[in-house]
Amino acid sequence: MVRVSIVIPCFNAGRTLSQTLASLQAQSHLDWEAIVVDDGSTDCTRLVAAGFAQEDERIRVLGNSGNGPSDARNFGATCARGDIIAYCDADDLWLPHKVARLIEVFDSQPQIAGCFGQVVFFDGQRDGTVSKIHRETLDIPTLMGENPVCTMSNLALRRAVVQSSEGLDNHMVHNEDLEFLVRLVGQGHVILGLREVLVKYRTNPTGLSANVRAMAQSRRRVLATAAKYGHRSGPFCEAVHLRYLARRALRVDGPPLQALSLGLRGVCTSPAGWFSAPQRGVLVLGATLIAPLMPRALRHALFSR
Repeated sequence: MVRVSIVIPCFNAGRTLSQTLASLQAQSHLDWEAIVVDDGSTDCTRLVAAGFAQEDERIRVLGNSGNGPSDARNFGATCARGDIIAYCDADDLWLPHKVARLIEVFDSQPQIAGCFGQVVFFDGQRDGTVSKIHRETLDIPTLMGENPVCTMSNLALRRAVVQSSEGLDNHMVHNEDLEFLVRLVGQGHVILGLREVLVKYRTNPTGLSANVRAMAQSRRRVLATAAKYGHRSGPFCEAVHLRYLARRALRVDGPPLQALSLGLRGVCTSPAGWFSAPQRGVLVLGATLIAPLMPRALRHALFSR
């Protein structure tokens, strides 16, 4: 049986999909399958995927009904044959040792339901900053403030856990991964953080800029799920979340006024929450204050790396 099934939802990903699939073919451990779910693309995505599948029998290409990435991921997971299900977006890259590391971790720690590592942000050419993991395992209070997993490309779960869950919420486009994680942790599943980089996460400044309002709306669903497990948000938690968004805006080279707005809102919402990690609070606030005064190239050099 295949050990690791990699679910890749795709929508008009023809420009980046070949790099993603090539990063899987470069894995040091060969016992994997990739399930490429084309979610109604109108570009060359299907042709790119089919070309790889023709040359590599580990890659399968499936069609979906165009209901969005959550539905595509859920559908792909139902078709998985591996006892570990991992997710990868069609524009991200896996480091060559990731499959081997996943197998090692799941085999040595039978008590865990899933794991994730650190990600390095990159703009398609250059690597940037690396995400942080501050706790060994995920908990709901942490997830209510920030998402150390960062991206679905960084999450792997036992197939039995995925099958027993309701999967990702098909009605959510933003924060669906966060809501899924809150549900899993709330149900008692242990998700382990590995302090090592396993994924290159491609930055998308226009996505963050265009979707901050939508992200705020979907966050309400995340908080509602957390409340079902006895956890409620407050000013402290909201300030931590705003600090997280401000840091993400800087990392992905988003509009500097957006980062500034997030920073000021966070400090005003709860100074104690914003500076709950003192060094991070000072650095992020300082960066949001000076970013609007800098040329874009300098901002990118300082904050995206």
